[in-house]
Formats: sequence, C-alpha cells, structure tokens
Amino acid sequence: MAAYQLPTIDEPAPVAENEAILIANGDLRLSANQVCWAAQHEMEQSIIAAFAKEGITVKRGHPFDDALQHGFIWNQRMGMDVFRNIHPDAPLIVAEAVWQYSHHVLHGLRDHRGPILTVANWSGQWPGLVGMLNLNGSLTKMGVAYSTIWSLDFTDEFFLNGIRQWIREGRITHDTSHVRALDVAALPGDERALGEALAAQLRHEKAIMGVFDEGCMGMYNAIIDDELLNPTGVYKERLSQSALVAAMRRVSDEEAAASRRWLDEQGMTFVTGPNEETDLTDGQIHEQMKMYIAAVRIAHEFGCATIGIQYQQGLKDMTPASDLVEGLLNNVERPPVYHETTKQELFAGQALPHFNEVDECAGLDALVTNRVWRAMGFDPATTLHDLRWGEHYTGDGVDDYVWVFLISGAAPASHFIGGYAGASSERQPPMYFRLGGGTLKGISKPGEIVWSRIYVMDGALHCDIGRATVVELPREETERRWQATTPQWPIMHAVLHGITRDQMMARHKANHLNVVYAPSADEADKALSAKAAMLNAMGIAVHLCGDVNL
Repeated sequence: MAAYQLPTIDEPAPVAENEAILIANGDLRLSANQVCWAAQHEMEQSIIAAFAKEGITVKRGHPFDDALQHGFIWNQRMGMDVFRNIHPDAPLIVAEAVWQYSHHVLHGLRDHRGPILTVANWSGQWPGLVGMLNLNGSLTKMGVAYSTIWSLDFTDEFFLNGIRQWIREGRITHDTSHVRALDVAALPGDERALGEALAAQLRHEKAIMGVFDEGCMGMYNAIIDDELLNPTGVYKERLSQSALVAAMRRVSDEEAAASRRWLDEQGMTFVTGPNEETDLTDGQIHEQMKMYIAAVRIAHEFGCATIGIQYQQGLKDMTPASDLVEGLLNNVERPPVYHETTKQELFAGQALPHFNEVDECAGLDALVTNRVWRAMGFDPATTLHDLRWGEHYTGDGVDDYVWVFLISGAAPASHFIGGYAGASSERQPPMYFRLGGGTLKGISKPGEIVWSRIYVMDGALHCDIGRATVVELPREETERRWQATTPQWPIMHAVLHGITRDQMMARHKANHLNVVYAPSADEADKALSAKAAMLNAMGIAVHLCGDVNL
C-alpha cells in the first residue's frame, strides 16, 4: 500500500472571548486604495475605540503594506490568504470607508461561522456606504447571515446600541416596518391588466440583455443567474469589451465628430483642458463618441433590448470612460446613430437602456421600466444611482431628509434641469479613470419619481419599490453636497416617501437603485402599480416600501 504524504492544515488560533477581528476590503486599483487609505484608517481607529469602551479588543486581520502604501485587501488571492489566518468562529468586522470589490472577501465570508458585522462611516467623501451596501447585497444573495451598522462618528446611541447588541447576541435588529408584500388584488384594474399583458408579451417574444464582461467589478450581487433570469423572458448575450474596442475602430472620425457636434448644438458644455492626465480633452471626447456609436451598433447587431458596459479591468486601460456614452444611451433624444453599411438610423426615437457597471439587476429593471413607461406614454429615460449619502435639509420649502443619489454614468439629460443645455461633461477622477473621459453631469429636476431595486434573495428574484420626490435645493447647497462627494457626477436630491434613513440602509440590498420620472404624483402612483404588476407576473416577488398609493 502506497504511503502518501498528506497535506496538513494549520488551523488558526481561536480569538479570546473579548476579541474581534477587523478586515478592510478595497479596490482592485492601486491608485484608489492609496488615495482613500487615510479616510479608512481614521474610521478604523474610531471603530476600534468604540469597541474598546465596550470591553472588546479589535485586532486587524491583515497589516498595512509598506510597499503598496495602504492596508486594504486588494484582490481575491490576498483575501483567501487573509482568511486562512482568521478562525472561522471569530467575531468578524468588515469596515468600509471606500468602494470595494466584494469578490475579494466573499469566499471567506461564505465559510465564516462566527458573527459578521459590516460597518461604514456616514460620509460622502468616498463611497464607503456604497461599498458596504454592495457587500450586504452580495451576502444576501449568498444566504450568509450578517449584521450591518453605520455612523457619522461612532459615538451616537444608534451605533453604540447596535454594537452592544452584536457583542451580546451576535446580531443587530433594525426597524424594517416600512416594507410590505405586494397585494396583487389591491392593484388598480387598468394598471394591473397593462403590467400583466406586458409580462406575457415579454415571456412570449423574449428579450436580450447585452452584457459586456460580466462581473469584472466584483459585484456578485449584480449578477442574475440564467436560471432565475430566463423564466422572465430575458436572456443574456455575453459580449466582450474587446469587441467594443474593435467596433470603435471601425467608427469614422466624421461620424464621431457629427455626434459631438449634435451635443454642442444642444448647448451642452464640455469642460476641457490640455493635460491628458488631469483634464478632459477633445481627443477623449472623440473616443467616447466612437464608443457611443459602436455600442448602439453592437446592440442592434445582437438584437439587445438593454446593454451594460463594465468599464473596469481591461477597458479602463484601453479607452476613455464609458459614462458619457451611458447617459446618452438612456435618453430618447440623443445623437443619431446609423447602421455601418445600410445607413439606416438605429433605435430611432428610442432610448437604449444602459445599466452602469453591468449591474444586471438594474438592467432587468430598466428593461421593465422602459416597456411600462412607453406603454403609458411617459418619458422612459431611466438610470441607476448609487445610494451615496444624505443629510437633513431645512429651508427653501424643504424640511426633510434629502438623499444624495449619485452615479458616475448612465444619467440621461432629460432628468436634468435644462436638459442638455443644463448639462456638462467633466473629466472623471484620475484615481479611478486613468485615461480620462467625460461624465454627463447635471442637477436632476424637481418632480415625482418611482424608485426600485431588483435583487436575489433566498434563491429567487425580489424587487423593492417605492416613491420619492426630487427636490430642488439652492445652488450653494448642491455645490456643497457635490464637493462632499464626487463633483464630476450627476446628482439627484431625493426625499423618500415614508422611509427613514436607517430603515432604507437596513433594508436595501445593493449599492444601486433605479429611478424614473412620472409627469405627476398621480401618474407616478399609476406607473408604480403597472410596474409592480408586470414584475409580479414575471415571477419576481414585489415588496412595497414606505408610503405607496395603489
């Protein structure tokens, strides 16, 4: 009988009863991790101090890297190595002050047996809240139990009571009484009939979701497995971003210049400069116009009803950013694009719904929204936004908690005050976008919106849906909020109906949510009803959030 040398497994030592382990997941991009490290370190010290006052010693699960000049987990292999040295029963804190790639740590969290707490600082400086919500949505999809908490300075009673419960019970309970299951019978008859007819049409005719390089931002929560997606009538066309670059090369300079000229004639402002490394240049815009035309042609070639460009690993090193492209696609009025050989105008008079960062949950939502809003005769321009941050605002007729919805791309000009004439394009921050490229920036107009989020939970598709009002704040307050977040990106000032800040954070299962305008509050209620009916008929469990009038 052969004597094999069996591998040995070194089990990490258990932590003491009054100890917890902290890890910090980060970006895949070195520049982002380095720039954001100071804010992360400051937050960690506040968390460690708060737990120390409760008798718990928090130890970092991985050291600061002197060579890289940051202390983040920055890729999946490093994450696996970190978790090899963390006892699976240890109380584990995942602290996030930044955007993070969830797949760096999901493997360890999937196998972890001890209580898991995700924490973020209530700040718009870097998208830590966004990163934490992405991780929460990913854990929800995986079926891994976790608790979550957030704080401005980690000294408030909400935070302290939360961590005390977590220390004592291994969990934190939050108020989610604003959520109720959809009662289909309560839907108004006309809107229910419309939604169900549209769902039946989708299942019969089917639709294609064009996905450029699925999952390369680490957003596990944003991937819908085919077995869940296909029963709705939607199928994926998995496309390569290298094909997008190849198609860009076939777009002529004259075609790209015509698209830029169209935007100039609409009164859009391009904030340009001479330095490729720090400024938006005419050359970068020219390349973005080529990407716009190429994306429309590819969508037509494959018969896509909606597309998503990842613009991360790979593409970010090949071309300027896709964000201006994304916003143009989501607008009904946009530069015309013609077939490469027949010269027929493609998707004439239509938006081509685009889902930023290939968030397939947002893509499915955008497709549904487009069909419902078009059937009702409303502008179907929709976008996803980061649930970025917010503060209470009092003045100028507003006395409420006003969220900052913000996204790097995908926001259509029809959402902005002044449309294209009120829009500008500014260079994306170099730490995220080395080759530059412009955004489609504007201030969202006041009005009534429907917000929603499709997500995966318990092995099935779900959708949270609610109502909100977009308010107009004084320009100086808008600028303050922009400077507190990312001033190059489009902004929406949103007041949720019947949902507090902490209820929203406790319930939301993603970093993104979809928004779409309706002509009035009454029409928004009707459109929400039709959309809920369509989603329900597609087999998606619908949850009404906050004050919803059916």
